[in-house]
Amino acid sequence: MDIKKELVNTKRTVKGKFREYMRVLKIAEKPGRDEYEMSLKITGIGILLIGLIGFMFFFVAQLL
Repeated sequence: MDIKKELVNTKRTVKGKFREYMRVLKIAEKPGRDEYEMSLKITGIGILLIGLIGFMFFFVAQLL
């Protein structure tokens, strides 16, 4: 009997989460061109920065 109660609670939890996700998706809007370009620039700078840091670690390790 205890397993049956847990399954029912799990089902309710999953349904609740699904409803939350659907609500968020209904509210969400497609980004405009300016917002998209800004996100692209920030992401590109982040990738370049992380790559540069990794290259510097590699370069220092090669010198040692």
